[in-house]
Amino acid sequence: MKENDKQTHWVCFTGHRPEKLTRSERAIKNDLEKEIRRAIADGLNVFITGMARGVDIWAAQIVLTLRDEGCPIKLMCACPYDGFEKGWKQEWQAQYRTILAAADFVKYVCDGYSCSCFQVRNEWMVNHAARVIAVFNGKKSGTKNTIDYAAKVGVPVASIEG
Repeated sequence: MKENDKQTHWVCFTGHRPEKLTRSERAIKNDLEKEIRRAIADGLNVFITGMARGVDIWAAQIVLTLRDEGCPIKLMCACPYDGFEKGWKQEWQAQYRTILAAADFVKYVCDGYSCSCFQVRNEWMVNHAARVIAVFNGKKSGTKNTIDYAAKVGVPVASIEG
């Protein structure tokens, strides 16, 4: 897959960490699956996750499940940098590693940590997507920045209450 290809069939995710969400994990996962299925029905077939705890991990797991059930889709992990997950609890690290191992593509957007690496990753994902699926709680955050950036560059956002 060439990076300069027009990604008219790509979707990316943005959303909050679990502790910032106002709805249950189950309700959010159900809504994520509905939006993913809608995207597939619309002809979108590559899903980009930023691999953060919460929404990104859950979305990746749903995409992998649907792929394994026969949907003709692919998962790209757009990690901010190698080692991003090192400070997480073991359970989240295990999920992260399992997803990376199962992904169709893995990209480390930045060479290492910097104060801007998450915004750089988020903009990279939006720049390569035809749609953003956002789980948003309405508060100022990286998720809001990503939604605002998508609006600025003209990428439509499917919003899920977070």
